[in-house]
Amino acid sequence: MSALTPEQRLDRLRSSIDNIDAALVHMLAERFRCTQEVGVLKAENEMPASDPSREARQIDRLRNLAEDAHLDPEFAEKWFNFVVAEVIQHHTQIANER
Repeated sequence: MSALTPEQRLDRLRSSIDNIDAALVHMLAERFRCTQEVGVLKAENEMPASDPSREARQIDRLRNLAEDAHLDPEFAEKWFNFVVAEVIQHHTQIANER
């Protein structure tokens, strides 16, 4: 059995990265479908778009998950804050349309 060349190894790694990126996009799409439903529910019940106590619990949970996964917890928190900002914007938009 011959060893892979550096170019072959790079191609395999990049293929794995491409597959992971595709999975992440699909998971984010599913997440946003769920949060859209949350936004409708909040708007129908005149609930605020943001829930700071839930967000704080989620940050703690995600930081712990990141540490367990050997991912920088700061990065996980930045990612979460980016996503939540988008979700809150969607929720505010849904509420304003009602």
